[in-house]
Amino acid sequence: MRLEHLSLAEWADALPEKGIGVFHTPEALSVLDDYTESDLVLIGGFKGDRPVALLPLFVRSLPIGKLVTSPPPGKNVPRLGPVMMPASPKKRKRERLNRKFTEAVVEEFGLDDPLTLFQMTCRPEFGDPRPYAWTDMNVDTSFTYWLDLAETTPEDLLADASKSLRREVSDGNELDVVVNREGIGSAFRVFKATRDRYEEQGISFPMRWPYVRDLFRALGDRARVYVVRSTAGEFLTGITALYSPSEAYFWQGGGQTVYDGVAVNSLLHWRILEDIRADPPADTVHRYDLYGANTPRLCQYKSKFGGELVPYYRVTTGGLRMAIAEWAYEFVA
Repeated sequence: MRLEHLSLAEWADALPEKGIGVFHTPEALSVLDDYTESDLVLIGGFKGDRPVALLPLFVRSLPIGKLVTSPPPGKNVPRLGPVMMPASPKKRKRERLNRKFTEAVVEEFGLDDPLTLFQMTCRPEFGDPRPYAWTDMNVDTSFTYWLDLAETTPEDLLADASKSLRREVSDGNELDVVVNREGIGSAFRVFKATRDRYEEQGISFPMRWPYVRDLFRALGDRARVYVVRSTAGEFLTGITALYSPSEAYFWQGGGQTVYDGVAVNSLLHWRILEDIRADPPADTVHRYDLYGANTPRLCQYKSKFGGELVPYYRVTTGGLRMAIAEWAYEFVA
């Protein structure tokens, strides 16, 4: 296993066509690099001339040591982590590749050093975090919901959804409202509504509009804004969705909004499902990621869609070291 530090252009050439998130793309990574205090380091694992593993890391020196993350904190990036591209379908060889790549990354960045703090949240496609646990790191399991449209239609998904969700979509379609896909101005409206909702709850909202704006501009049609308006043009609610080569996922917005006695947020999710089926930015997009299934209050709503519960893994430096890292990052920020 040979590790190389890649440029964004080399990273783009090495990326596979599937199994990656939108934040693995060079366009999104470039924006993250502009808006974080860390240094973006793109790692490629090679066997000969062939890339077999990729990992974007954000490395930051702190007074107490070094912080290494994937994704960087505070930028609303749900998951990042490794992309594995084994040449062999054999389980033994895939496990060996994962182990060798992990060992090489741990050694390269000193992730097992007492003064190095590490935090990584992986995509569901990365299903074997054991090599990190074998270096005495903590591995925790989280969940999200996937709605797969590869072999079905939005209508079929709705038929399998809860009765209350079907009623919300049906009642919403009878309202004098319109659901549109809009531009960067509406992205700001969704951003502001999300920020205001956090502040009303006394929760810190770390993102700033210039970051969101530049991300939308960099992603082009892979960042879409869905808005519900009254027939008079009044903004009621909205959602921003980001598209990877495989999926759309809910990113911002979607605060509970009732109009004329009907919760209209379900209309936004319904429109995204329709777009995945009829007008995706790439033909390989076939599923909707509802972005998290780890909060009981939110799961009460998201579970209504009848999606598949999918696990993913979070790897962190254990115990007191991670607590110190989180405190130090907030203090320096």
